[in-house]
Amino acid sequence: MASSNAMAITTLTLRLLALGLLAASVAVLATDRVTFDDGTKATFKDIVAYRFVISTGAIGFAYALFQIPFAVYHVSTGKQMIRNECLPEFDFYGDKIIAFLLATGVGAGFAVSFEFKKLIRDFIDSFERLGVPGLTESESKLDKFLDRANIATGLLFLAFLCMAALSVLSSLKRTPSSNGFFG
Repeated sequence: MASSNAMAITTLTLRLLALGLLAASVAVLATDRVTFDDGTKATFKDIVAYRFVISTGAIGFAYALFQIPFAVYHVSTGKQMIRNECLPEFDFYGDKIIAFLLATGVGAGFAVSFEFKKLIRDFIDSFERLGVPGLTESESKLDKFLDRANIATGLLFLAFLCMAALSVLSSLKRTPSSNGFFG
C-alpha cells in the first residue's frame, strides 16, 4: 500500500509540475513579440512552427488539467475514481500520446529557432560586407524574440520529461506484478 501511495503522490506531483510548465510555456510564447524600427511587428503567430509549439502546449495543458482530479482523488482516498480497467488504459495511452506530441513540439520549436538564428546571422553578415549599417539592432531584437521562443520550448521540454515519466508510471500501473520491473 505504501508503494501504491508513493506512486500516486509521484503521479500527482508530476501532473501538477507538467501543468505548471505547460502553462508557463504557452504564456511565454503567447507574449513573445518583436517590433522593428519601421513599425513592423512579429509574434509567434507569424511562424507556423511556433503555432504548432503553442498548440502542443495547450493540448498538453488541457490533458494534464483533465487528469488532475483523478490523481487528487487517488492520493486522498487511496482508490481509483473509476474502478474498472478504463482509467489505467486511458492513462497508459493518453500519457504516451501526449508525451510524443510534446516531443514533436519541442523538436519543431528548437529546430525553427536554430534555423532562423543561423539564417539571420548569415543575412546580417552578408549585408555588413556590402557596407549596409544599422542592422545589428534588428538582429538584437530578433535574437531576443527567438530566445524567448527557445525559453518557451525549453519549458515545453521539461513538461515532456514529466509526461515521459508519467508514461513509465502508467505502464507500471498496468502490470499485474507488484514488484516493479523484476516481478
